[in-house]
Amino acid sequence: MQPVGLYIHVPFCKRKCAYCDFFSSADSSAADDYVRAVIRNIRAAGRKYDTVYFGGGTPSLLEARQIADIVSAAEISADSVSAEISMECNPDSADFGYLCDLRSAGVNRISFGIQSFDNGELAALGRLHDADKAAEAIRAAEKAGFENISADIMLATPMQTADSLSRTLDMLLKLPLTHISAYLLKVENGTPLLFNKPLLEKVPDEDSTADMYLMTVEKLSSAGFEQYEISNFARKGFECRHNLKYWRCEEYFGAGPSAHSFLDGERFYCPADTEKFIAEPLQERVFLSKGGDPEERAMLALRLTKEGLRFADCPEAEKRAEPLLKSGLVKIENGSVRLTPEGCLVSNEIICRLIG
Repeated sequence: MQPVGLYIHVPFCKRKCAYCDFFSSADSSAADDYVRAVIRNIRAAGRKYDTVYFGGGTPSLLEARQIADIVSAAEISADSVSAEISMECNPDSADFGYLCDLRSAGVNRISFGIQSFDNGELAALGRLHDADKAAEAIRAAEKAGFENISADIMLATPMQTADSLSRTLDMLLKLPLTHISAYLLKVENGTPLLFNKPLLEKVPDEDSTADMYLMTVEKLSSAGFEQYEISNFARKGFECRHNLKYWRCEEYFGAGPSAHSFLDGERFYCPADTEKFIAEPLQERVFLSKGGDPEERAMLALRLTKEGLRFADCPEAEKRAEPLLKSGLVKIENGSVRLTPEGCLVSNEIICRLIG
C-alpha cells in the first residue's frame, strides 16, 4: 500500500486571532486525552506515512513529549529516505529548550506564524508576539538543529503599506529560512475582524493589494525563493512535501476534530468537536465527496506555479489558454500551462476558464 500524508489538527490556542476561522479552543486541559485519541485513530487507520504535518490551532501548545508520542505512533514508510515531519509553531510558545526537544521528538521542519515584522500590524491582528520575538524564535530554531525553517506572513492586513511589507520581507531575508508562505488576508464569516469596522477600513484596497503581492513575488524570487504555488516560495529542494500532496491530489489522513482526509478516492472530515473526538473509539467520518476526478486534479494543478496543468491531462485547456497567454496571465511551456504572478491574482477566474 502506498504511503500517504498524515495531518494532525491540534485544536488548542492561547487566544483566537481576529482573522482566524480554524477550529480551536483556549481550553487545553484535555490535551493528554486528545493526544491519546489521536494515537488511537492513527493506529486504527492502518496506513504508512511519508509526511506528517501538525497544524491547528497552535500545535506548539502541546508538550514535546506529546508530539514525540504521536510521531512514534505514526508508522513512517520504510520506502521514504527521510519522512518530512512538519509542525506549525507560534513564536510566543517556542523557546530554545522546547525547540531542541521538538527536534529530538522527530520534528524536522518547523513553520512559524510570523505574519509581520511590524508591531502595529501584529497588534491589529491579535498576535501574541512582537517582531523581536519572531526573529528570536527563528534563530533559536536554527540553533536547535532545524535545517528546514518556514515562516508565514500575511499580505493586505489592516494598516499594512507597501513600505511596511517591504521591511517585513527584508527582515525575512536576513533570517535562516528555507521556505516562506505569503497569504492574502481573507476576512472570513464569523471572525471578530468582520465586525471591527474601524480596523476593516484600514485594510489596503484591491490595487494596493495586487501591488503588494507582485512586489512579494519579485523580492522573494530575486533572493532565491522560487514561487512553486500561488502563496508559497522555497529555496531549491525545500518545497513543503506534505502540502504538495494536497495540490497533486495525493491521499492523506487527517486526525483530530475538524481534520479533513482524502483516502480511497473519498473526501471526508471529522466533526469539529473535541469532546466527541476524545470520547469515541474511532473518529467520525463525515462524507464530503468523491475525490480525484480530472476536473479536481486540473484545478489543483493550476495552483502549482512551477508544474502547472499538463495538456495531456486536460486537452481542452490548450485552446482556452491562448487568449490568456496574450494577456500575460499564463505561460505555456513543455506541454503545460501555468499561472504567472499576475495570473495568480485572478486565479479563480482563470482556472474556471481553463477547465470550463
